[in-house]
Amino acid sequence: MSKIKISAVSYTNTFPFIYGIENSKVINHIELSKDIPAVCAQKVLTNKVDLGLIPVAVLPKINRAEIISDYCIGASGPVRSVIVASFKPLNEIETIFLDYHSRSSVMLTRILAKHFWKINVKWTDTTEGFENRIKENEGAVIIGDKALVAEKSFPFVYDLAKEWIKYTGLPFVFAAWVSQKKLGDNFRSEFNQALEFGLNHIDDMLQLYDLSFLPKEINPKEYLNKNIDYILDDKKIKGLNLFLDYASEFQL
Repeated sequence: MSKIKISAVSYTNTFPFIYGIENSKVINHIELSKDIPAVCAQKVLTNKVDLGLIPVAVLPKINRAEIISDYCIGASGPVRSVIVASFKPLNEIETIFLDYHSRSSVMLTRILAKHFWKINVKWTDTTEGFENRIKENEGAVIIGDKALVAEKSFPFVYDLAKEWIKYTGLPFVFAAWVSQKKLGDNFRSEFNQALEFGLNHIDDMLQLYDLSFLPKEINPKEYLNKNIDYILDDKKIKGLNLFLDYASEFQL
C-alpha cells in the first residue's frame, strides 16, 4: 500500500504536531514534508500530497476540500506570530507589504482594512527579506517565526488574531489539515491521536527541538500554550465560516 503524503508547516507553532506525527505509529505509513504555508497549499491543490496543513483562505479553491482533523493552527487571543508591523499608526500607512508565505493572513489583513480599520492602502507583493526594508509610511504583514523576531523592531505592531477577535467576538483559524481525497476513518483517528500526542508532550518536544533562533524574550512554552489554540471546536468553525464569507468578496 502506498504511503500517504503529508505537507506540514515548518513554523514553531506546528512543532507539537510534527513531534506527535514523528513519534507515533502513523509515521510508518506516511511521507512527511515540511514547507511554508503557501507551499503546503500548492501541494494540496496540485495533488502532490494527500493532506496538508494549509491556510484556510485556500479552502474555496480546493475541489472536495475536507478538514480531516480536530486540530488546527488557531487563536482565541493574541497570536503574536501574525502581525502588521509599521513605523506609523494604521491611519498613516500608505502601503502594506504582503507576506508571501500565507494567503490566510493576507486575506485577514484585507478584511480588517476594509471592514474594521476603514483604511485605504496600496497592497504590494513581497520577496524574501521584505520585513527588513519597511520605510516610514509603510507597513507589512509578517507571519510565522519572523513575526516573533520582528515584534520588537517596530513601534506599531497589530496582532491580527487580536484584531479579528476584537471586532467579531470569534476566534480565528489560520490553518487546518485539509485533503481533497478520502483518507478513511481509520487514518483520521490515527492521525488525530498523533496530533494529540504531540500537544500533550510539548515539554518533551521542547527538549529535543532547537529553538535558539527565537528572540530571547520569547518563551516557546508560553507561546505554544497561550498564544496558539489548537482545538478546532464549534466556535472556531463559526469564526472560520465568517472569515470565508468576508473572503468571498475578494478575488482569491
